[in-house]
Amino acid sequence: QVQLVESGGGSVQAGGSLRLSCVVSGQMSGTKNRAWFRQAPGKGREGVAIMNIGGGSINYADSVKGRFTISQDNAKNTVYLQMNSLKPEDSGMYYCAADAFYRGLRPELYASWGQGTQVTVSS
Repeated sequence: QVQLVESGGGSVQAGGSLRLSCVVSGQMSGTKNRAWFRQAPGKGREGVAIMNIGGGSINYADSVKGRFTISQDNAKNTVYLQMNSLKPEDSGMYYCAADAFYRGLRPELYASWGQGTQVTVSS
């Protein structure tokens, strides 16, 4: 049983920063590829960033390139999303997801999901 638990969300002003964490437990073979998604009210789930455990494959949504950084601490079984220069349009529920295979930024392909952590960016 794979479990993903997000934390680090909160409310910040535009231009501020947050670092999200996702602690992964369970079968590690099923979580070699880890990603962040977000969903704003009335919007579909949007891929934000993904990387594999080895760090050799990284992809970001165009909307966050240059501002967000995904990283992993394998010893802690944790994936991070450092979010800088936050904008109001970054607001939403952020979800951690994992899969045994590289799935890119397509949420329908991921096997495991966390419950989400809320990010609110005010103008």
